[in-house]
Amino acid sequence: MKHSGREKKKEKNKMRGQRLKVNHFFSRILNAFERALFPARCMVCGSFFHSNLSRSVCLPEKKIKDKKSLAFDYMQDSHEKRVVSCLNGVYKFDRLFSPYLCSACLARYAPVESPICVRCGIMFKSREGDDHFCGDCIKEPKEFKIARAPGIYDRTLKKAIHCFKYRGKIQMARPFGMLLFAAFIRFWDIKNIDLIVPVPLHLKRLKARGFNQAYLLVKNWKKLAASSGMEASDITVDRNVLVRSRWTEPQTGLGRKKRMKNIKNAFKVNDCSRIAGGRILLIDDVLTTGATVNECAKTLISDGAKRVDVLTLARAM
Repeated sequence: MKHSGREKKKEKNKMRGQRLKVNHFFSRILNAFERALFPARCMVCGSFFHSNLSRSVCLPEKKIKDKKSLAFDYMQDSHEKRVVSCLNGVYKFDRLFSPYLCSACLARYAPVESPICVRCGIMFKSREGDDHFCGDCIKEPKEFKIARAPGIYDRTLKKAIHCFKYRGKIQMARPFGMLLFAAFIRFWDIKNIDLIVPVPLHLKRLKARGFNQAYLLVKNWKKLAASSGMEASDITVDRNVLVRSRWTEPQTGLGRKKRMKNIKNAFKVNDCSRIAGGRILLIDDVLTTGATVNECAKTLISDGAKRVDVLTLARAM
């Protein structure tokens, strides 16, 4: 009887597996027909294209057993280095955005590459030499320790961010968040960051826009960390600890000095106990002159933070 029961169970599982294969086969055919009949429209240039959805990225299904630090620069274990390299390979711009952008626009994405300023992360025009301090950071030391970004604020990335930020294409928050997460684990040891703080919007602008783009970028980082085998508890996001206490005009179009004057004393800390002695990572979409994140860092440090770093999607040149 027991043997017969096992055989029936095995047969049942076999049939179930066959049905799943058939369903998957027909699902792929239907998806192919759908893409052929209803092509996607590029969010950047507006042209129609056949989206290769098979190239889009989902969260990793297999978890990494070793949950040590995944910051590439600090790791000794070669397996961990391979993990970070793998994640940075999977979370590449062209793979993440293939459902949203045409191939021509994907090809116009430009990553930030060395040599860069070791402080503000700006990419030098000369493509020779090592990373070093830029002239601005030597003349005017920053309140933050380091700033990094995966891409250059130009062409495709600039237009894609505008779609996300100004046209309400919040579905792009997911691939942008994954791109930023890959940069995070590349440049930082997650155990050396105590709190992740999105740059806040003024309540008036938040109501007008409907969302804070900086928060949407990190909203799912706990899930990304857990699915990548990292300790999700090491990721702590607080969108309320730092607030924009007064209205400021948009920084777009303003020069460096006007930006600094416009943003001065615009932020305050809600709960100093949350940041006391802490290592803070500020998140924003774009770093241009650095006036906004520098003012945020100044406020956080004056209210007790030990160190402030900055991570943005894009770095202006």
